[in-house]
Amino acid sequence: MTASTTPHSPAFDIPALLAALPARIADIPALAAARDPHRVSLVEDARQLTRQQLADAVIETAARLRELGVRAGDRVMIVAENSIVQVVLLFATAKLDAWALMSNARLSAAELDAIRTHAAPRVIAYAVDASSDARDHAQRHGAKATPATATPIDIGTWSFVADAHVHAEPVEAASEKQCAALIYTTGTTGTPKGVMLSHRNLMFIATMSSTLRRVGPDDVVYAVLPISHVYGLASVCLGSLHAGATVRLASRFTPEAVRRALAYENVSIFQGVPAMHAKLLEHLQMHGYAWSAPRLRFAYSGGSPLDAALKARVESVYGVPLHNGYGMTESSPTVSQTMLDAPRADVSVGQVIPGVEVRFVMLDGVEAADGEIGELWVRGPNVMLGYYRNPEQTRATVTEDGWLKTGDLAREEADGTLSIVGRSKELIIRSGFNVYPAEVEHVLNAHPDVVQSAVIGRAVEGNEEVVAFVELVAGAKVTPAELIEWCGARLAPYKRPAEVRVLAALPAASTGKILKHRLRELA
Repeated sequence: MTASTTPHSPAFDIPALLAALPARIADIPALAAARDPHRVSLVEDARQLTRQQLADAVIETAARLRELGVRAGDRVMIVAENSIVQVVLLFATAKLDAWALMSNARLSAAELDAIRTHAAPRVIAYAVDASSDARDHAQRHGAKATPATATPIDIGTWSFVADAHVHAEPVEAASEKQCAALIYTTGTTGTPKGVMLSHRNLMFIATMSSTLRRVGPDDVVYAVLPISHVYGLASVCLGSLHAGATVRLASRFTPEAVRRALAYENVSIFQGVPAMHAKLLEHLQMHGYAWSAPRLRFAYSGGSPLDAALKARVESVYGVPLHNGYGMTESSPTVSQTMLDAPRADVSVGQVIPGVEVRFVMLDGVEAADGEIGELWVRGPNVMLGYYRNPEQTRATVTEDGWLKTGDLAREEADGTLSIVGRSKELIIRSGFNVYPAEVEHVLNAHPDVVQSAVIGRAVEGNEEVVAFVELVAGAKVTPAELIEWCGARLAPYKRPAEVRVLAALPAASTGKILKHRLRELA
């Protein structure tokens, strides 16, 4: 079992930190406004709000939701992309002790409707100004426009559908028991599950991640990771606002928008998934743009595995270390990250954050020996309340004494850092040998013509074979046979792909996470 103290992680009094956390995420805007009401809190392309305006807008929008029948314990489904109206609706929902059901407007009609049916929201709010996809869903559901308000705060318009026939869940006074956000995971299976995250889950990660990054009022944080996903919600949005930073909201990732924001908008923190960093570098190279990010002090990669070749390329261009970390929706999300004062040359996901414990468990339930690979189990204030309306799945995932079984294979290195090897369900067994897809992906991603890759196992008679899917840089001439040869020079024979397929784009969730279940269907 590993505690979170390492030579490089700061010392924290965790009981005192937990006792000092705001009881509800809805307290964040009012606390920030009390400190400095006129400082800009949120920036969107066409509008911005000061801290006081954000606090006022939250009160006004909470009153609106109450008029629409929202009670404590109801679910409010927020269909949006990153925008001011989305953030205001999130806090307003939490202010009523309702659950914010964060839904990405880019989901298909079938995906969104399946979540709606399962969660039974009292109100669905659509960010129609900020997202054309939200507007399409609103039209499909026959949503009504919210009436104009007397106050001049411009948050963007939203429309709604209300259902008076749904039940409210019980309300808990304790922040560690009351659900704040309900997030449906895409999951490796493609079957979404509703993860219930408490106010304390989110406040703990918001506080811890912003403290470890030393976020403060002078920071401008580029928020392109979807706030409908836990990484964008807890670490980027809530963490930055709680620390007093300005959050620059971007509804979608485009390399040119990121380039311009870094060059001209004083962005000091840029967090993304590996694919975002890869595509930004490709964009700079393709157009011959010089790198310009005069205030960038912190760059971070998470959400999917980072490979060494991309890390080296990013650092050589950005001129700052590319930090890395690991988490999942069920752990709110952060489990580990590289520390600000101890950037790493390798692609380790860093130290387990203070207050969190980990174990490494073999398939037979026995604790792994030091340095051995096992399933990563996690316990701490970040572990979810459970899966909504799915007690069987909750019992299978969280033990009675609070250990979250992540389903990820990991090991602890000699220096106490964490290395993620892959998903236990994604392990490929080739001729009796274990092949971890991440190993093969790292080799493929190191090829200069490869933007990103994804490796899966394909069943053949009495065995499994390795199949790789790759996305190439524009104009690349490399052939699948040449990529197999490239792997052959760098990997043991049993790890080499039997087939490499080139796709125009790898199927990905809105977060940039590659959807391997779609690739299995292709294979």
